Amino acid sequence: MARNPKWTRNELILALNLYYKTPFGRMHKANPNVIELALILNRTPSAVAWKLVNFASFDESLQVRGIVGARNASRLDKEIWEEFYNNLDLLAYESENLLLKKRKREKEIGEDFELREGFDKERLVKTRVNQSFFRSTILASYNCTCCITGIQNADLLIAGHIVPWSKSIKNRLNPRNGILINLLHDKAFELGYITINEDYKVLISSEILSSNNQIDQEYFNKYHGQSIILPSKFLPDKNFLRMHNNDIFLG
Repeated sequence: MARNPKWTRNELILALNLYYKTPFGRMHKANPNVIELALILNRTPSAVAWKLVNFASFDESLQVRGIVGARNASRLDKEIWEEFYNNLDLLAYESENLLLKKRKREKEIGEDFELREGFDKERLVKTRVNQSFFRSTILASYNCTCCITGIQNADLLIAGHIVPWSKSIKNRLNPRNGILINLLHDKAFELGYITINEDYKVLISSEILSSNNQIDQEYFNKYHGQSIILPSKFLPDKNFLRMHNNDIFLG
């Protein structure tokens, strides 16, 4: 292995992919995912971990919490961050394809899906890749923990959108438009029976709050006014929360 070789564009894209999928507190050399990428890139786990922390220095959602990341990021680090920060569709697809090639997998993502007649295969594959990338990012941001209940079983958790998928194409993969939430409360959030306000507190609709049903009391009303469990990075955007409050929440 060459000593401190310069990072290439493709290597940085793969590191940025891992940044999005890694909880802030796990950006260290002992993380198995860091070790795996280090092996793929023929670099040390320490080098990969430092690159993740370099990216953290550009993350506005960390800066507002007083977290600054490393201070030795390169010009190319910043260029890669800025190129993809507002174009996560491109990052998701390009970085996942690079990973496939590096891992020398023969089976393409999405190849096992039965394609509908007349449906463009590339579009289907991209959709699946993007959805998987978004879910991985939100799971990592919330440390696989439901922001309302604290449930930590990934099979029971949804990477939900604050502003619905159908309402904002450009924010479909924006992690600040995402919350990790259990299946029941995700449906209630989607229908407007619950929301999260700009102080990151859960609000329950008056229709449910006024119910005397014991189930409503147990699964909904007790969370009214409770602060959500905040993610380690990519705080929910308050503008998106305001839109959900105004346009979807039943009040």
